Amino acid sequence: MSLYQDFKPSILFLAKFIGLYIILNVIYGFYLDAAEGKADIMTQWVTEQTAAIINLYEVEISTGPKEDLKSIYIFKADRAVLSVYEGCNGLNVMVIFVAFLFAYGNVGNKMLWFIPLGLLVIHIFNLLRILLLFHVTISMPDFLYFSHKYLFTAFIYVAVFGMWALWIFKVNEK
Repeated sequence: MSLYQDFKPSILFLAKFIGLYIILNVIYGFYLDAAEGKADIMTQWVTEQTAAIINLYEVEISTGPKEDLKSIYIFKADRAVLSVYEGCNGLNVMVIFVAFLFAYGNVGNKMLWFIPLGLLVIHIFNLLRILLLFHVTISMPDFLYFSHKYLFTAFIYVAVFGMWALWIFKVNEK
């Protein structure tokens, strides 16, 4: 048997994953360009939802645009505590999640309910990530870079890997 035949399933998976990832990222790029220098709708929505959650137990929490970037501030009273940039809206993680599912599994009825469920789980984890970053900024600002760059990035990707494992071992039955 040839080397290609031995690795054909892996090669096909990678080709489908990379192809779909590139296509979805190009679409995402057009979506961001449509915002015309302002924060995109998803970033605004995620920031406002996070602020609404914080408002359940904190006072004087609000949001507002950051003038020099495509971001939205979360304010506590008049102090800008956290800037939520377009990369924090969770869409890129959702693109990776969806590209994997289409590359790996059978497109069918199970995928029709699993993708929305996975996107919801990613969204909830992303809201929690931003919420925790807000509190780290207030209580441990020296820990913010590590938390943002490594700890809470790992936090959201663990959720994605968990959803992938659930798809592979329980739902897809392939």
